[in-house]
Amino acid sequence: MADVPTSTYTQVGIREDLSDTIWDVSPEEVPFSSGCKRTSVDSTLFEWQTDALADVSATTAVEGADPVFTAASATTRLQNQTEIIEKTAMISGTVEATDRAGRDTEMAYQVIKRGKEVKRDFEHHLVGVHNVKAAGNASTARETASYATWCNANVSFGSGGDAADGDGDDVPTVGTARALTEALLGAVVDSCFTNGGNPDTLMANAAQKRVITGFAGNANAGNATAFNTVHDNSDKTVINAVSLYVSDYGTMKVVPNRFLKVTDVLVYEKEFWKIGVLRDMKNTQIAKTGDAEKRQVLMEAGLIACNEKSSGIILSLS
Repeated sequence: MADVPTSTYTQVGIREDLSDTIWDVSPEEVPFSSGCKRTSVDSTLFEWQTDALADVSATTAVEGADPVFTAASATTRLQNQTEIIEKTAMISGTVEATDRAGRDTEMAYQVIKRGKEVKRDFEHHLVGVHNVKAAGNASTARETASYATWCNANVSFGSGGDAADGDGDDVPTVGTARALTEALLGAVVDSCFTNGGNPDTLMANAAQKRVITGFAGNANAGNATAFNTVHDNSDKTVINAVSLYVSDYGTMKVVPNRFLKVTDVLVYEKEFWKIGVLRDMKNTQIAKTGDAEKRQVLMEAGLIACNEKSSGIILSLS
């Protein structure tokens, strides 16, 4: 009879091997909101003003004539609402007493996760949906108007579509879906420039970013659009990515955004978009009511479209 060794299949008491690393590939980057400057606001309803110069005129003055006075145009007063985004964590005393792999305290680990989730939710509210502002009431949450609702002057939409009024009170009608083309992008960039803007950022989700990478560019100008496409035969490397788009009016950084609405591409000037912060993100301990620790991670803020004519949007993309 053959000898039978003791093996791991029959042995009792082998300790488990659980790594102290917790692997999480969930996306955390929030490029739109993190790229906007922060400014403090003092109320849930915050306001700002926009203005514009008079249209250019071919009229000249007659020598010696009395001046002709015209009424000054009034500024435009706009407003938006802050919204509250919160996440909570409740951890039992028993959990904190155990020996856990991958974190010193369960509550600290959960609070960090909740903070990242708050930032992601806010990014989604700003550019992942078309959402009007809402004042809310005792039973309904306030909401801030998203990027698309502020765009009126420089908007590309499909057949049957229409731009929003540009005051945060209505959403655009997107129209029939169509593919993103360089001609569509060029038309919005042209419109921004004509209206006084100098867009410096082109933001797209993964699908539309891939389309932008495939733009042919101007071959006579050294393939200005996709100049980051390189075939390096020396080390068998193909670099096929566009990080800058050079238009007739300047260079725009091409920024991918996982949370951007898949049918939209943003063309904007960063200086003219801000986050109005009423309450910055805060981790608050909630009163203990049993054998559990409670925490609330919360922020309250809203979007400020300083002057929408600086920027634009391409809608109804397939």
